[in-house]
Amino acid sequence: MSILMQGFLALLPILVVAIFLVGMRWPASKAMPLSYITAVIVAYFVWKLPVIRIVGATVNGIVTAVSLLYIIYGSVLVLYTIMESGGLHQIRQSLIGVSPDRRVQVIIVAWLFGSFIEGSSGFGTPAAVACPLMLGLGFPAFASVIAGMIIQSTPVSFGAVGTPMRVGAGTGLAAGKDQLVNEFAAQIGIPIIDSAGNFDSIAYYDHFIAVFAHKVAILHFVGGLLTPLLLCGFMTRIFGKNKSWSEGFAIWPFALFGALAFTIPYVLINHFISYELTSMLGALTGLVIVVFAAKNKFLTPKEEDTWDFLDKKDWDPSWTGNLEVHYVEKPGGMSALMAWMPYIYVAGLILFTRLVEPVKVFLNSIVISLPPIGGVGSSWGIAYSPGTIFIIVSLLTFFTHGMKPEAYAKAWKQATKVIVSASVALIFTVPMVQVLINSDGGAAGYMKMPYALAEATYQLTGGLWPLFAPIIGGLGAFVAGSNTVSNMTFALFQFKTAQLIVEGNPALASKALDWPIWIVALQAIGGAAGNTICIHNVVAASAVVGFVGREGDTIRKTFLFFLYYAFIPGAVGYSYLYWDAHGPFNLGTIILIVFYAAVIYMLATNNKRLQKLKGSISAK
Repeated sequence: MSILMQGFLALLPILVVAIFLVGMRWPASKAMPLSYITAVIVAYFVWKLPVIRIVGATVNGIVTAVSLLYIIYGSVLVLYTIMESGGLHQIRQSLIGVSPDRRVQVIIVAWLFGSFIEGSSGFGTPAAVACPLMLGLGFPAFASVIAGMIIQSTPVSFGAVGTPMRVGAGTGLAAGKDQLVNEFAAQIGIPIIDSAGNFDSIAYYDHFIAVFAHKVAILHFVGGLLTPLLLCGFMTRIFGKNKSWSEGFAIWPFALFGALAFTIPYVLINHFISYELTSMLGALTGLVIVVFAAKNKFLTPKEEDTWDFLDKKDWDPSWTGNLEVHYVEKPGGMSALMAWMPYIYVAGLILFTRLVEPVKVFLNSIVISLPPIGGVGSSWGIAYSPGTIFIIVSLLTFFTHGMKPEAYAKAWKQATKVIVSASVALIFTVPMVQVLINSDGGAAGYMKMPYALAEATYQLTGGLWPLFAPIIGGLGAFVAGSNTVSNMTFALFQFKTAQLIVEGNPALASKALDWPIWIVALQAIGGAAGNTICIHNVVAASAVVGFVGREGDTIRKTFLFFLYYAFIPGAVGYSYLYWDAHGPFNLGTIILIVFYAAVIYMLATNNKRLQKLKGSISAK
């Protein structure tokens, strides 16, 4: 069977998702079982995978799904605990005190606070923390999910203290370290084999992978520059009274300031301190800067230009979920610091468990493991899970907020109701992913399905690969639900593909060493962008705000942002890699010139559109 046909058949489970979940707007609880069945049929009849391996992959997927549900449960429990304690009321008041403008709030809560949580913990945790917080602040459930998904882009490559780079790209490239990767490391001056012929893990992870990480940070700077602006645009276009992009873009000075307050420290920390701390410290720095600026009215909208959602009674019913937010005022009041303590606990415990090595090692040793089935093992690190942190924080909040036992019991009861609605979708989503990832070893002798899909894409695109490398990374994250797994799966494939392109084109010899580095970096960028449309991330984000059943609607909205985040950094990579061979005005450069000219024109003329909008409103 040709590689193109293999690629098409490997794509079938994903096409099922696209057709039924996104196109026909089926709920994930119905579309994902169909996708799982499709994956099993292709694995058994085409890849000729043994039944026992399909069972093993399925069991592994179920264990992973349970671990995700545990995180979701803990997150919702924290929200309900704060709600019942009276803390949520005070948090809402404190953020309104910084700025009542919802565009400013979404930049602070989603873009900066969410990115800090991603840098600390990763694995979808920002949605579990930031989405319920936005819901509690009065955002529609749909708006909370969209915002929570969009920001899972720039910080993701260095989320969980650099896991997608160190573990994802590092493990993926390590598969070839004894041959081509070792030779390449020597060429760029970072030998990863010591004088005794042994693999030098310190040189490999701290220096060699850092070379790739530095390029990833630069590309994320490009993608992140417009992310807060687009985030505001999505808010006003979808949820505003006037359905206008212009109202979101009107805040462009503050949005660009918010972007640079994060991305400049992000790049500097990556290059001069540690790539592992890039997102965590970059976002924390940006959060301090932007909150201080907003409190002092720096670049924020004038009072008469404050933007807010419609009155809740006028919301489209499709914006809301089944998680009811109510504001309980604690008798005697509560200070803003005390109200925020649960999230300070979350951040502090995440940092403590991720950065204190003996604690990290101990928690990672507490694992629930199942024996391998068909060569596929299953494990759940329950102690290291953010879900455990959330439950501990809920208990701490019970005591520090002085809650009554009946109020706390109500929080547990409400969180339990929410988790049941999310379980069906995830129980089928993750096993489908695991069947695809573990599809090697079948009697047909084909490479695993994600590899077949990537190889088929390369056959179709050839020298345009820098533009498509992020798409493959994004597809990996869309399916696997993880930038780490996407990098682990495709980093070596991307590395080899880059070398093949250079070998087949002598005109590229001047950048022979740059190609593998930049192509793997573009893979990581795409893997991060893929988190914005990743199925089980959307399911998880929807579950924590009670928006289960409309996952396809979210993906339809965030897919546009995914294309931006994958394509524009891809054009940067193309422009640089083909600069010598095709000159400065190559396809990548042309794409960038046209795109940024359109952005500049749009912002320069935005006031005219706003005035026209105001005029039409006045006329009515």
